[in-house]
Amino acid sequence: MNDTKPSQYRWLVFGLLAIGYLLVNFHRLCPAVVALDLMQDLQAGGWLVGLLASAYFYPYAFMQIPSGLLSDSWGPRKTITGFFILAGFSSMGFGLAHTATGAIAARVFVGIGVSMLFVPIMKILTRWFTVSEFSFMTGLLMAIGGLGGLIAAYPLAYLSAAIGWRGSFIAIGIITLFSAAAIWLFVRNSPEEMGLAAVETSDPAQPSPKPIIGLWEGVGVVLRAARFWPLAAWFFFTFGIFFSFSGLWGGPYFMEIYQLSKTQAGSILSMPAAAIIIGGPLFSYVSDHILRSRKITLILSSAIVGMLSIPLAFFTADMPLPVLYVWSFLLGMFGSAVVVVGFAAAKESFPMEIAGTAVGLINLFPFLGGAILQPLVGYVLDADGKAATGYSAAAYGQAFQLYVLCAILAFIAACGMKETLPSRRS
Repeated sequence: MNDTKPSQYRWLVFGLLAIGYLLVNFHRLCPAVVALDLMQDLQAGGWLVGLLASAYFYPYAFMQIPSGLLSDSWGPRKTITGFFILAGFSSMGFGLAHTATGAIAARVFVGIGVSMLFVPIMKILTRWFTVSEFSFMTGLLMAIGGLGGLIAAYPLAYLSAAIGWRGSFIAIGIITLFSAAAIWLFVRNSPEEMGLAAVETSDPAQPSPKPIIGLWEGVGVVLRAARFWPLAAWFFFTFGIFFSFSGLWGGPYFMEIYQLSKTQAGSILSMPAAAIIIGGPLFSYVSDHILRSRKITLILSSAIVGMLSIPLAFFTADMPLPVLYVWSFLLGMFGSAVVVVGFAAAKESFPMEIAGTAVGLINLFPFLGGAILQPLVGYVLDADGKAATGYSAAAYGQAFQLYVLCAILAFIAACGMKETLPSRRS
């Protein structure tokens, strides 16, 4: 066997996969800064633009289980490449669409294409990195993925101002295709496929692996477990808020209520992405070594998201500009970066044999939350009526009261979850 260690090449593997995940996050959050352009160009109201943006989330959510199945049967590298090609061409189609129906169809296929990255990436990382490294690498992946949200804010605002939103999405589609090609050429499913030494992927302290559990049997075990549902509810309500605001309605809100330019709004919307970059590794450390509790970490973060939702709903037009930056950063920190703790809790809640199934199922709920809340906020805005200058502060305040309700429900769900960190659980 080749004695070359995989410790160097694995960073190229990780880097290319992380760039792919960066693009996933870009596609997820990009409607926010171009929402007003979409409304005008496609002659769409709030509910329809909300539906257009959420068209990404429905297929993304429901493809999480098939993504694990395809990753096992086709292999993660082939799955990622094939579906990322679909995402690239669909992004170009979105830029070329001249009707809301065409744009929604393109957005659906973008969602299908990028849905096949997260679970296969997790599988590849388990083969290239040790058990002790996996939690940190997941946090690092989330941090780099946060750059996608950063690019979907100020840089996209600047680019769309220069070449239009259509040209911007055609360009990002081409970049997505280049990323797919690089992953196909240089990424391998495991070190052994390159003749490199295998990485220790099991914890020596754990007992011998049990017999393999079938996919649907594992799904049944997870869904029947009472401990699964509070965590699922926390994901649904927390990320319903984050994806609805940072992924769509934050841009129109800043531009219409505070009369900010597209680039100024994009600058504020880049704050959650910066928080995700910092907060991913930070929350892993805080949960593991300071609070030493998944449950307490999620309870505290939910309480802070609740406090953040109050000024948005009841002091809608009264926040000074510097406060908007700080507020957006805190939303990204406590409403999104904390996801690494949620995924760790899902993984630790079930035996290793079905941990992947549990993570795949829990990953349905944040995207379902975004898919439902984005058009729902648009519906409430439309119900109040849109003036020539856009939606009123009262309309936004009424719509954002949905965030207060979601934050309360997320807090209740976090209080109801079981502690999963082994040291605290024992």
